[in-house]
Amino acid sequence: MSADPAAVELFAPSLVEATTRQLRDEILSGALEPGERLIEDQIRQRFSISRAPLREALRSLAQQGLVEHLPRRGARVTTWSDEDIRQLFELRAVLEHYAVTSALPLTPPPGMDPLADVRLHLEWMRSAQELGDQLAKDDAHRDFHAAIVSLAGNRQLDLALEPILLKLQRPMAVNLRLEASLMGPDEGLRRHTELVTALESNDPQIVLEALREHGGQRYLRFRPAPTQPASVAQPR
Repeated sequence: MSADPAAVELFAPSLVEATTRQLRDEILSGALEPGERLIEDQIRQRFSISRAPLREALRSLAQQGLVEHLPRRGARVTTWSDEDIRQLFELRAVLEHYAVTSALPLTPPPGMDPLADVRLHLEWMRSAQELGDQLAKDDAHRDFHAAIVSLAGNRQLDLALEPILLKLQRPMAVNLRLEASLMGPDEGLRRHTELVTALESNDPQIVLEALREHGGQRYLRFRPAPTQPASVAQPR
């Protein structure tokens, strides 16, 4: 007897979402290592799901930059080299710099808080930490940086940043988790609160300095970078 199509349609989205969330959590936590093959039959058995929602979840994760599909070899956790990660952080820094210099000083209408969205994502980071939901904290962390760039009111800039932040999701998560293990769970929140304080100054130079000192890569274990000319600034 076949399943009721209406029932499948209602159930499938939540199943795909749950599968996507579980796999994302395993990737971002390091339970699934970069380069590790994602064998569909094993995952289906482990999650007790059918092939269709799993493949939809893998497609979603590929769009987020966390999974890559290899011709005739299936899917695996995306592998980024140290240099890839450095370059992605450099691109994020360039876009944040452009956004800050374009947006500040902010001149909102009376009674309007132009930083409301930035504050909201910081509060979501804090709430997720209190609930012990590390994945929700990672998402809020990514959205926090997107909200800073959104202050420029430049849709094309937002679109350019989105895939960069998705690709950086795991390195950013790793940095936060290593930081928490070494400095305590509240250190990441403290650093991001400092960015909000800098934004409240409405002074682009203060904000740019805060971004340079932010430490978004401080706890990542990179191999030594190739020697570069002294005139090239190193990303923070």
